[in-house]
Amino acid sequence: MTDVQDTPAIAPMAERFRGYLPVVVDVETGGFDWNKHALLEIAAVPIELDEAGRYVPGQVAHAHIAPAPGTSIDPKSLEVTGIKIGHPLRGEVDERSGLDAIFAPVRAAVKKHGCQRAILVGHNAHFDLNFLNAAVARVQHKRNPFHPFSVFDTVTMAGMAYGQTVLARAMIAAGFHWDPSEAHSAVYDTQQTAKLFCAIANAWPRPAPSPEAATAAAGDTP
Repeated sequence: MTDVQDTPAIAPMAERFRGYLPVVVDVETGGFDWNKHALLEIAAVPIELDEAGRYVPGQVAHAHIAPAPGTSIDPKSLEVTGIKIGHPLRGEVDERSGLDAIFAPVRAAVKKHGCQRAILVGHNAHFDLNFLNAAVARVQHKRNPFHPFSVFDTVTMAGMAYGQTVLARAMIAAGFHWDPSEAHSAVYDTQQTAKLFCAIANAWPRPAPSPEAATAAAGDTP
């Protein structure tokens, strides 16, 4: 007689990261100081699950943002990003509207997966989170779906997986194409970082739980 094993159930996203939904974010800014430099562009990609339970990038949300009153621009940063502030084709919106364009689809993805909130994934993630939090504080946004300080940093993940910490080199090490002419676009960098996160997370072995963890999960710990 041949034993027929049941196909293992696919763990929902809500059970994978303590109820957090990974959402990849990249920002382009007017400098390095989140306390004074402007947020100029932001993109976000929620991480989804395919039919096999593997991580895949979701749909990108994106906004070009006009410099908020009281913020400043370092001209050197614009040389790097190529952003032309005020250009009619940029379709700039105010900071509050830009955050709404990101937060609404992120909240929808959090609800879809039954998660409690989003957790920011980024390459040098605290840079992105600090600019995001500064913008939230400026407009006093009350519906920020992101954890206020915890992140998943693909610098660390890529360093562990490939021995690379620069995004372009990590992408190449992971077997992806990298187009330098597209870099420093929030949409491109977010989409690429999402691919990198999924590649590492899908390949990473899940260690067996320790006996102590298994006992605690069973509720036997006093």
